[in-house]
Amino acid sequence: MADHKSDPTRLLIVYYSRSGSVEKLATAAAEAAQEAGAMVRVRRPRELADAADMAKVDGWSESAARQNALYEAPTHDDAEWADAILFGTPSYFGAMATELKNYLDRLGPQWKRGTLAGKVGGAFAAASWPHGGSEVVTLSLYAPMAHLGMVILPTGYTDDAMLEAGSPYGASTIVGKENRQPRLEDLDAARHQGRRMVAIAGALIAAGEMPSRKAVN
Repeated sequence: MADHKSDPTRLLIVYYSRSGSVEKLATAAAEAAQEAGAMVRVRRPRELADAADMAKVDGWSESAARQNALYEAPTHDDAEWADAILFGTPSYFGAMATELKNYLDRLGPQWKRGTLAGKVGGAFAAASWPHGGSEVVTLSLYAPMAHLGMVILPTGYTDDAMLEAGSPYGASTIVGKENRQPRLEDLDAARHQGRRMVAIAGALIAAGEMPSRKAVN
């Protein structure tokens, strides 16, 4: 049976991170969304690289093991449960992480049945350098969201936090060659994005425009 309009907004955050920088943005968005009254699931797609390749990158194996112990892998059920989905990724040559792309590629059954249509979608990213592709990769995530029929929600300049960090397309951080952790300003932008996702999804639910909340006869 479909949930009632008065039930809390449900936000799914699916992110991939090697060093933990994107993870920090994800958890900031999750905390802000929970404070706004939402139910939140944070999920991390699993590595596709084998152990030998992971061992060639300092800290990758250890970071993956730590994060995978904290966050379950995303499932189809998670996507159908959510009213809003926020995707996060590092920029690899201007493209999203293969691990996140693999999750999106496996949402074919949901696309065919239209079960994600009408849900709110957003994206955030990290890059090594100021022009390292964070805006490009954020915008690239809009394409699969459009194919799934989601309501794409950019951050815009809807809060002062977006004047100090991120972009009008989504929160972001620049990590540099040292893989720095996000600045406080970056985390503020992620928090605003989490709150905004909850607010707009909640408004659609209240207006009876969230397909996943409509009664099934």
